[in-house]
Amino acid sequence: MEPERGPSSLQALALKQETMNEWAPIAKEYDPLKAGSIDGTDEEPHDRAVWRAMLARYVPNKGVSGDPHLTLFVARLSLQTTEDKLKEVFSRYGDIRKIRLVRDLVTGFSKGYAFIEYKEERALLKAHRDANRLVIDQREIFVDFELERTLKGWIPRRLGGGFGGKKESGQLRFGGRDRPFRKPINLPAMKSDFYREGSVEKRDRAWSREGTRDWKMRDRDHERSREQWRSERDRVRGWGERDRERYGREERNRGREGRDRERKDRSREHTSKKSRDEDGQ
Repeated sequence: MEPERGPSSLQALALKQETMNEWAPIAKEYDPLKAGSIDGTDEEPHDRAVWRAMLARYVPNKGVSGDPHLTLFVARLSLQTTEDKLKEVFSRYGDIRKIRLVRDLVTGFSKGYAFIEYKEERALLKAHRDANRLVIDQREIFVDFELERTLKGWIPRRLGGGFGGKKESGQLRFGGRDRPFRKPINLPAMKSDFYREGSVEKRDRAWSREGTRDWKMRDRDHERSREQWRSERDRVRGWGERDRERYGREERNRGREGRDRERKDRSREHTSKKSRDEDGQ
C-alpha cells in the first residue's frame, strides 16, 4: 500500500511536471539556478557563483547604442584580430552598420570578443547560422545573438551568470548555444523488495547474495573472454597444442636467460668496483 501524499508533495510533483512540460534546450529566459544545471532542473545552487548570480541585480549598459535584435556577439577571438579583419569576414553575409571590438580601457588590447550590428535581419540570421566556429587568425570563434539586451533576466559571467564556462573551473553554465541543456532523464519509480520494510539482516543477506552472484558472473565472463581471445590468436597464427607448449618453453627460457644475464652483469660490476677499491688503497 502506497503512503498518502500530502498537499506539499502533490504541489512539488505538479511543479516538476510543469517544469518538464516547459523544458527546452535553449533558455527562453535567464535563470541563474537553471543555467547552473546540466538539464535545467536543479532546485539548489551547486556553487557560490550561482548564489552570487541569484543575488545580483544587473542593469544592461544604457550607453550601448544600436539595435540589439540586429546585433551578433562574437567571442573567442584571437587577441591579434582587428576590426578590419572582422569586417572582411562578416561583410560577406550582408551590410554591416557597426563593429565594436571590446578593448581594455587601460592597455587598449583586445579582450577577445566583439559586437557586430547588421542593417538587415536576413544578414544577421545568415551570419548566425554560418559564421559560428569559423577559424579567424588561427582561432575558432563562437557566434551568438546579443543576449545582454534581449534575454530577460540576463546576468553576465563576471557576476556568476552567463553561458558556457570552462570545465576546469567547475562552473559550467548551460542553456545557451554553445552548451544547451541536456534532456532530463525521467525514470519511473521502481518497486523492489530490497527497499521495502523488513529486517536489516534480511536486506543484508539479499545484498550479499546479489553481490556474490554478480562477481561470479563477472569473473566467469572475464575468463571466457580471455579463452576466446587466446583461441582466436592461436587460430590466426595457425598454432596447435605442440606449438603453444614450445612457445611457452621458449618464453620461460628467455626469461631465465635474461635473469642469468642480469646476475652476471651485477657480479662483473661488483668485481670491477672491488678491484678499483684495492688499486686506490
